[in-house]
Amino acid sequence: MRAFEGQHSDNVAIKRSRDQKVVLLKQLREQFAALKPTVAPGIRTAMAKRISDLEKEVGGR
Repeated sequence: MRAFEGQHSDNVAIKRSRDQKVVLLKQLREQFAALKPTVAPGIRTAMAKRISDLEKEVGGR
């Protein structure tokens, strides 16, 4: 089954406002702080990169 144009499965980045990005950044920081030591290093790296990217977009802390 093919996706039609504009469908969410088009692999297009979700557009968020600055306020939404600030909320997402806060949530990601909380989740990152709550990670257990047994979590795979790849997950930690991916989350840290996403947090870093969001900080650049939002303008840091």
